[in-house]
Amino acid sequence: MNSTFKKELPIIGIVLLPFVYLAFIWNSLPDKVPTHWNQRGEIDHWGDKVSLIGIPFMLPVFIYVLLLVIPIIDPKKRIALMGGKYYQFKFILVLLMSLLALFIIYISKNQSFSSPNFIFILIGVLFIVLGNYFKVIQPNYFIGIRTPWTLENIEVWRSTHVFAGKLWFAGGFLIVLGALLFEAAFFGTVFISLVIVLALVPMAYSYIKFKKLEKKG
Repeated sequence: MNSTFKKELPIIGIVLLPFVYLAFIWNSLPDKVPTHWNQRGEIDHWGDKVSLIGIPFMLPVFIYVLLLVIPIIDPKKRIALMGGKYYQFKFILVLLMSLLALFIIYISKNQSFSSPNFIFILIGVLFIVLGNYFKVIQPNYFIGIRTPWTLENIEVWRSTHVFAGKLWFAGGFLIVLGALLFEAAFFGTVFISLVIVLALVPMAYSYIKFKKLEKKG
């Protein structure tokens, strides 16, 4: 067996988990299942149970295939320089997507969203994971803070990702903590505000850093 394929087997197993769970519960599912909930965890849309098959494809399968393809199509082959770190990154990201798919299928089966903050917790953990790996991501066109200024200057890329890594790690921790302490109806607005800050501040930082280097030059 090809060593590369053997290495991928644990991740492939994680990708398949939601499909296995869905097959196991399929006969016990009602014909109509909830497919969307509002901020209060109340069902506001229903669909055919067949629609649940798309959830594992949209989450762990899509992410896994995307992360397999990126190193191949990376024109400068910078992703490959991450080595084992990229495999760890792929493993954790696919695991989070698989857990999210399992959770969505589970609450659809039970027609109950007793813990809507679980979604916030998973997203917070995702920010923590990404923040932890930012410092090892080499300049590329696919992963990271890809602004015109980070892609133009390697020093801007590095300093932006060190800064963004710390910010996303702290922001992810705040999201997880907030989800554990507050009701979803209240925390939803706070969550959106935090995500906007985590997205925009690193972009602004990269611009400011680029301009400072430009003045020095």
